[in-house]
Amino acid sequence: MSAATSPSIDDTITREIVKSALAVAVEEASIVVVRSAYSAFIQEGADACAALLDARARLVSQSDATSLMHGASLRASLPALLEDFEIASMQPGDVYVLNDPYRGGIHANDLLVFRPIFVDAAVAWFGGTLIHVADLGGAYPAGLASLATDVFSEGLVLPPTRLYAAGKPVLSVQRLLAANSRTPDMVLGDVRALVAGVNIISTRVRELIARHGASDLARIADDSIAYAEKRMREELRQIPRGVYRGAFRIDGDGIVADAHYDVRARVEVGDGDVHVDFEGTSPQSPGAINASLSQILSGVVYAVRCFADPTIPMNEGCFRVIRASFPEGSLVNPLPPAACGGRVVSVTAGTEAVLAALSSALPQHAVAQSAIIHVYALSGVDDAGVPWLCLNYDFGGLGARSGSDGADATGAFFLGGRSVIPQIEPLEGRFPLRFLRASLLEDSGGAGTWRGGRGTESAVRVLTDAELTVRGDRIDVPPGGLGGGAAGVGGSYHVLRGDGRREPLHSKQAKVKLRAGDVFVMRTSGGGGLGPPTGRDPECVCADVDARRVSRAAADSVYGVVLDASGRVDDDATDARRRAIAGAASA
Repeated sequence: MSAATSPSIDDTITREIVKSALAVAVEEASIVVVRSAYSAFIQEGADACAALLDARARLVSQSDATSLMHGASLRASLPALLEDFEIASMQPGDVYVLNDPYRGGIHANDLLVFRPIFVDAAVAWFGGTLIHVADLGGAYPAGLASLATDVFSEGLVLPPTRLYAAGKPVLSVQRLLAANSRTPDMVLGDVRALVAGVNIISTRVRELIARHGASDLARIADDSIAYAEKRMREELRQIPRGVYRGAFRIDGDGIVADAHYDVRARVEVGDGDVHVDFEGTSPQSPGAINASLSQILSGVVYAVRCFADPTIPMNEGCFRVIRASFPEGSLVNPLPPAACGGRVVSVTAGTEAVLAALSSALPQHAVAQSAIIHVYALSGVDDAGVPWLCLNYDFGGLGARSGSDGADATGAFFLGGRSVIPQIEPLEGRFPLRFLRASLLEDSGGAGTWRGGRGTESAVRVLTDAELTVRGDRIDVPPGGLGGGAAGVGGSYHVLRGDGRREPLHSKQAKVKLRAGDVFVMRTSGGGGLGPPTGRDPECVCADVDARRVSRAAADSVYGVVLDASGRVDDDATDARRRAIAGAASA
């Protein structure tokens, strides 16, 4: 049935079904990318983004598993594509790729792929996909450019480029990608997976148009965006109007010794809208911790959404209620060619600053500081002479919030949870390494009335000579507590050498040489606690000791909870111990 003769959709249920179909289309695309990718990081961690945008570059729908950080980049980079390629010049089957962090991208290894979707010979929609591909050159394997000082050392920078022309691959571009990768077969496989994803979106959208009509589909998209905007404004009106401030300190950039960087946010809450101004944030770093505009905006939107109903769909409507100002030449709006590969450090610092500001507006929703992603890359040549490359990571603990302990080892600020952590067995099967240990760390969560989430410890033995690069933060300056709660325990990186030496590493260090048999150990940081530890229910402390979240010694000395020989709370001794702690604190 043609678009002109298709019946109008006026049934509410049908409208909801079509909205769900758009969500399912991008979710299916993300699954296709994961299952088609060559990189173990993608296959095992399911770290893929897919989204549907319209010809005005508005975000219509994104996959549930998508990091907001990635969805925001697809939204921000499509205008760059439309600047370089006239929409009238596009043909069915065209596919485009880019990664420039100064034109909406993230960093070199995060490739963004778009396919225009046509209605009556005109582009009406775009399918977009994004993953971190295996390797795209630069000075550091796997794109983990911990000590990069410009974008050129982070890898090949791609402006908007045609990857497929009318359904046929542009071989010169594919050869360019392969020539700039340490693992060309894996990169081209990852690129084909991205293309498969946008092809799925195109197919599903065309099916919906054929069934329901182009004009009705466009109207449903408009309605969904308007609905999200309306809901967001209603939620923001629940926050008292006023100006609130927050700040967060970053460990350092790995380049300037003993340097710290601050991200500061002034948050003005109006009538159903919010203005976030980062005036006072530190100047851009000579290292890689700078955040491009699409990335820091995602951190702002994430933080604001933490104070809104999570059932609100994530689309263009959520961006409309937020105005943000990013000082030029700062950590959150660097001037090229500043390196941006470690952007998560500044993005999540911005998130923390906004959370702190809004926590002061709504103390009943206050949250302590959280740990973030700790990343490492191992690379080498196996016994058969084949190069190998393993990019992996883990999360630290979340900060406690009013009425709830922080989650253990969960990446809410980055990828949304532990479901994206690659499993150990497939990595051991694919690479010459063995995991000796992967466990939660006792006493790592910040003590408080509500306890911070725990960090983890991983120990990996390399079976061949290898090279190691690490990137972490909130280690030297661990996640802080709130309202009398304690900071979490800072994480660490170190190497246990074959001769028994323990070699500490910095939070950002590159190209550490490992010998076969050496063991790399990574500890992630714990989240901050909320409220005084002596205000915690003694039975909760007892349960923490039983579950090895808190040691018996910390229960006594920090929480003031005394356990008897059977491991139960001794009420009288606990009362006395807590009085003693209170007396010592007031002395």
